[in-house]
Amino acid sequence: MELLSVTINEGVKKRMDIDGKDTSSEDKSNYKIVHTGDMVYNSMRMWQGANGISDYDGIVSPAYTVLKSKGNIHNQYIGFLFKNSELINKFRKNSQGLTSDTWNLKYPQIACIKINIPSLDEQQKIADFLSLVDQRIEKQRQLVESLKKYKRGLFLKLYNDSDKSIMLFKNIYKVASEGGTPSTLDTENYKNGKLPFIKIDDLNQHYLTSAKYFITEKGLKKSSAWLVPENSIIYSNGATIGACSINKIPVTTKQGILGIVPKSNFSVEFLYFFFTSSLFKEKIRAITTKGTMDCAYLKDINDIKISIPDFTVQQKISKIMVDFENLIEYTEFSLMHLHNIKKGLLQQMFI
Repeated sequence: MELLSVTINEGVKKRMDIDGKDTSSEDKSNYKIVHTGDMVYNSMRMWQGANGISDYDGIVSPAYTVLKSKGNIHNQYIGFLFKNSELINKFRKNSQGLTSDTWNLKYPQIACIKINIPSLDEQQKIADFLSLVDQRIEKQRQLVESLKKYKRGLFLKLYNDSDKSIMLFKNIYKVASEGGTPSTLDTENYKNGKLPFIKIDDLNQHYLTSAKYFITEKGLKKSSAWLVPENSIIYSNGATIGACSINKIPVTTKQGILGIVPKSNFSVEFLYFFFTSSLFKEKIRAITTKGTMDCAYLKDINDIKISIPDFTVQQKISKIMVDFENLIEYTEFSLMHLHNIKKGLLQQMFI
């Protein structure tokens, strides 16, 4: 039978749909059988809401507990009830273990928890209503994914339809910093400064408007880095090659992150979209040096030949892309709002 897993946000899923492979052991004698309509929960993560009603027949690892209805219970209603925050808090209180990493809710502990169950007709009405909310959330999620997919092709379409000039990468910027990494042992200069210090995990957004780490001017000098002015390109050529942001505040960067200051006839927004496109990523992959940590050295990046449209076209393309990103952001906000509405409904309907 097919291996199933339980996720916190999406409930019971086929393992193949999560990571594309079956991670079950060869000996399945201790695995548990799941039938459609069963409630399955992760004993170690029940306090986080890792549970769901299964839409599939399959098997789960011994780490899971499978609950079957005794009758007069609407399975879908129970599925929504088990996502109620007050009930999840009861799951947490009844879990056994010294720390959250070891909290475990076995059947004897969950069996003694009292819950209020309305009539079967009322259960049906609540389940039907919340199912409609879930359908609306799923349509919004699909819209977000479709817009993101369209965005990837939109830039290539606009770029390919424009007239371009071929130039070397080094001709698009005035100066580039290769960053420097201060010693984490030097806590006086590493943690108590005022200069924003950017790491790889900060480069997951279009704009950098704040920082989690700060160093002193002394720490900056000791790290051999320098302050990159605002409206520059912050580009990872080290650990996570290709991660990219535009800094809206002056920042300094760790080693493996470039600070690229574009010349006046280059749009920083256009360069951001160009650097994050598949076109540029292919060029970077071609010059990446493999090793303990892959790296694309600035000296090699400098000699990459790239085709860039004139400044006016760059601005037009950038405006279209920024407007489209704003549309995606709005649809993502709407999706988050729908999740919050559902969260409130789960509280109101299971008092």
